[in-house]
Amino acid sequence: MTGAVLALGSNLGDRAANLRAAVRLLREAGVTVVRCSSAWETPPVPADQPSYLNAAVRIETDAGPLQLLALAKGIEHTLGRRPERRWGPRPIDVDILFHGAGPVDLPGLTIPHPRIAERAFVLAPLAEAWEGELPVLARRAVDLLAALPQGHGARRTGELLS
Repeated sequence: MTGAVLALGSNLGDRAANLRAAVRLLREAGVTVVRCSSAWETPPVPADQPSYLNAAVRIETDAGPLQLLALAKGIEHTLGRRPERRWGPRPIDVDILFHGAGPVDLPGLTIPHPRIAERAFVLAPLAEAWEGELPVLARRAVDLLAALPQGHGARRTGELLS
């Protein structure tokens, strides 16, 4: 089994229920859920849409990076996401933050995302799901989050996913 971390986001419909449904579908697909973060409310980018609930899920899986990507896209489709405008509102977004100990650079898939260290909506929940040094980045998510400008807007809702 390979360790991986997924980022979940939702800003349409019952956002918390969408996040929980994504975790349930991961389990139903045979993925071992090791740890879930709390839900974090974050401002949308761009600003012309509802606020997001974001979370991070630490998993163990037999799936390779491309298989995990296919599973993530399948979960998005099952929960009502359809290809629309880039960075637009969505019932669910499932992104692979890490897969194994090294970077992944394949056509259509780069892990970790080049701007992960700049995104409070990723780092805040990630700091709960993975407390130690992050693969590839060799820094803790909590330290990366602390280095961001004050007022990044991430607010823990207190609601746990698992």
